Amino acid sequence: MREQELPNPGWGPLSALPGNPLIWVLILSEMLVFMAFFALYSSERAAQVALFDASQQQLDPLLGGLNTLVLLTSGLCVALAVEATASERIRRARQWLAAAMGLGVLFGVIKVVEYSSKFAIGITPDTNTFFGFYYGLTAFHFAHVLFGLALLGLVSWRTSLENVETAAAFWHMVDLIWILLYPLLYLLR
Repeated sequence: MREQELPNPGWGPLSALPGNPLIWVLILSEMLVFMAFFALYSSERAAQVALFDASQQQLDPLLGGLNTLVLLTSGLCVALAVEATASERIRRARQWLAAAMGLGVLFGVIKVVEYSSKFAIGITPDTNTFFGFYYGLTAFHFAHVLFGLALLGLVSWRTSLENVETAAAFWHMVDLIWILLYPLLYLLR
């Protein structure tokens, strides 16, 4: 592909990526931050296997799994919004974006229910190392969900292919992080 045919000519390795290249800089930096947290979590888990296993038993993998399904479905809606925008079906793109945002809000509601149930029985970030990581990692991810919802709302209003692709790239990063967080926190023993 010639330089002039790329979505973002002049951005070097970012030239062929969809959306605004600066979102990819943000995504890469956020992925590095999460990877550092995952490495620290893994190190602590290896040092405190019994504590992490016992604490993990207090999480509800069904709620985590439901949230995985909700978030991945929202990612599908965002992908369909990109497709609709590329086909110049703006009304349909906005409908897909609204569906994605609704599912993003549902993800948040489920997460708040989960947090509330833990707090109700006295499990807080100070309970132990595992729950410090659990709350820290999931709250940091939840902050990204909220930022992603704001981006999706913004591109619903200012709908263009570049804008929707930019928001979609960020939203898919949010999906990817959760796909890594869910088994790490809820399933792996």
